[in-house]
Parts: sequence; C-alpha cells; structure tokens
Amino acid sequence: MKKVAFYTLGCKVNQYETNGMIQKFIEHGYQIVEFNEIADIYIVNTCTVTNISDRKSRQMLRRAKEMNENALIVAVGCYVQVAKKEIEKMPEIDLCLGTNEKKNVVEYVEEYLQNGQKVDLEEVLLSKEYGDFGSVTYTEKVRAVIKIQDGCDRFCSYCLIPYARGRVRSRKPEKVIEEIKSIAGRGIKEVVMTGIHVASYGKDFKENYQLIDLLEAIEKIEGIERIRLGSMEPLLMNEAFLERLEKLDKICHHFHLSLQSGCDKTLERMNRRYSIKQFEQIVQNLRKTYKDVILTTDIIVGFPGETEEEFAETYAFLKKIKFYKMHVFKYSVRSGTKAALLENQVPNEKKEERSKKLIQLSEENQQWYHQKWMGKQVEVLVEEKEGQFYKGHTGNYLFVKWQGNQNGINEFVKGIVEGGTKEELIVKNVTKM
Repeated sequence: MKKVAFYTLGCKVNQYETNGMIQKFIEHGYQIVEFNEIADIYIVNTCTVTNISDRKSRQMLRRAKEMNENALIVAVGCYVQVAKKEIEKMPEIDLCLGTNEKKNVVEYVEEYLQNGQKVDLEEVLLSKEYGDFGSVTYTEKVRAVIKIQDGCDRFCSYCLIPYARGRVRSRKPEKVIEEIKSIAGRGIKEVVMTGIHVASYGKDFKENYQLIDLLEAIEKIEGIERIRLGSMEPLLMNEAFLERLEKLDKICHHFHLSLQSGCDKTLERMNRRYSIKQFEQIVQNLRKTYKDVILTTDIIVGFPGETEEEFAETYAFLKKIKFYKMHVFKYSVRSGTKAALLENQVPNEKKEERSKKLIQLSEENQQWYHQKWMGKQVEVLVEEKEGQFYKGHTGNYLFVKWQGNQNGINEFVKGIVEGGTKEELIVKNVTKM
C-alpha cells in the first residue's frame, strides 16, 4: 500500500479540493499519512494569492523532497496554473497539475508512475464547465466545507486568481444537495459554503437560480443545523437578498465581507465595484437584521498610489465600522496584473507601518467585542478536546473554550461567558442543549 501525504496552502476551496483528492486516493487503496512522515507520494496544493504564497509553495515542495528523495513530488493548483514554466524549473518536482486537473489526480499520478507521462495543463480561462469531484464526504473536523462554485469574473487589478481559476462556473444545485445530504448522514451538523466568488453562484446558469435559492434548499436538509457562508462579495448583501436570508434559521450570523480599502480612490484603482457609502449601508442593514452579527474583513495596505491621506481615510472608516477582526495584507506586486503597472508603488517600510496600525486596531476591536459578550449566554458546537479544555465556535464565530469532562464532540452546548483572552472567550456553567 503506497503512502500519500498532502500539504495545503491558501483558502477553504483548496482545503475542500485536498479533501476530495484524499478521498480519491483512499478509494484507490492508498494510505494517507501526515506531511512530516515518510511517504511515497507528496502532493502540495499550492496558492498564488500573494508572493509569500508562491514562496511558501516552493518551500513545501523542496521540503517534501528532503523528507524522501525517492518520493514522487506533485505540485498542484493555482501557483502551478499561473507559473508553470517557473515551477517546472524546480528539479524537486516530478509532476505538475493545474486547478482543473485536481479531480483526476489519482489517474495522472498512476499514469506518471507507470509511463512517466506528464500532463498538459488545461487553459483554465477557457473552461466553461464546473469540474466536479463528486460527493466529497471526507472531512477532518466536525464542520464540512462544501465547494459550490469556481472561478471569478471580477478581475480586481491586484489579483491573479481569475487566471489561476478561470471564469465563473457554478456547481449544479442537485450535486450540492446530494453532497450535503451525504455529509448530514455522517452526523455532521455544520456546513460552510465556499468558492472563489460565492456571490456569483448561478450567474452561468441558463435558468434563474441564485445563491439564495441554494441556501433555501439547504435549509430543508434534515440533520444540518448550521449553514455558514465563506468570504462574500459585499454587493450581494442587498435588501432583497437579506429579506430572504433572514428567514433561514440555520444561517450563521457571521459574514466575512472583503472590503480591501476604506478609501473610494483606492477602491477605484483596485477595480472594486462598490463605494464606501454602499459598503457602510450594507453593514448597517446586516446589523439591523441580525443583532448578534459578527463582521470580519480583508484589507490591503500599501496599494500603488495609496497616499497618507488615503490611508488615513481607510483607518477612519475601519475605526467607524468596527469589524470584529481584520485580515491585513501588505500589497505585493503580482506580475501580469494591472496593478503591477501602476505608478507610485508604496515603499515596504510604509506598508509595514500601515499594517501594524491596522493589526493593532483589529486587536482593540476584538477585545471590545469580547468585553461586550461578558455575562451573556452563548451556544457552541463542540469541535475538539485539548487537555482539560473543550473548544468550539458560536454561530457568529466567536471562539470559546471551557473545562469539562462530559461534553461530546459534535454536540451543541450552551454556557455563560466569564472571561477571555485576545483570541478566545472562556465560558462556565456549560450544559448540553
């Protein structure tokens, strides 16, 4: 029995696809081992969202070869798709597979092992059909990530993802429902809807079927108690969408709205298609609809041309909105994007300075939210036990822990918040629901 090890970089879509690949190898009689163990085959699911992602992808491929110089080293995914010539120069790599080839990974690996046959990557921008893995029921924790679409048509000026993932392709609703029913049949209670641009779900269908229609269908699946949405395009959250969404009892009240900048001039250069005024209205509508809502976001600092005044606008806007958590990224030049050609690139020391300011603001906001929840009751899905502590998340994605010895994994409990740290809340008087 050959041993296969995986390493996944990047987003939840990559994690889902790794789970799909693992499942296929298991079905073909392979043994899955940890990445730091000796394996016959190492597969690195790469990411190319930043220069750091590219570098980390290369590092992990080299590390795999160091662990077993006789192993088959397979590079798959987004970085391979956009930098095939670059990655093929790495002597550590035996086989390259793009984003569309992942679903047939076992066949490609076995073909290479038998005949040394390499793969010509599909031109992903020409792809018109969703590449379905089938029903992926392999999952490592109590929540299951469900991929519902691939690709993006937005072409933000800083981003390579449309070139790595192609245009929008939506998964057929019946296939999504079939997979979630299989997941529910295994006792999993929470599913996370993910994709490259989830808000575009259904855009490529001939019939009028959108994300909200899919969510309403998932709401009816017995056994599923929570439906969590991955990163969302802000403009999706209009009043018509929210009017239907708030009728769904299983929707988690946590929304990750990718803002990127709090300045209209910067957003325009980024080719983001909303204004600060529109975004603020969306936030107000969400907070009006869900009193316990938690909002998180992504921010890029040091985008080309970002002046001190523009950054000050962003900082003031973020302070006003008061996100629970902000993922702050320092802009990095991506060859092949429009932003790489823009003038007035921001010096690295300025990016570092601005990044630190926003990270500090994010930590202050998080502490403020934690204080706000002191003494309140929360409902938690038990995810793991570590030492004397059980851990899990609330519906609105607060991370909590408590001491105990009788709470079951994958069960719902409730308790009272009594304290916390920068990252987590501590609850007491925990009882099963």
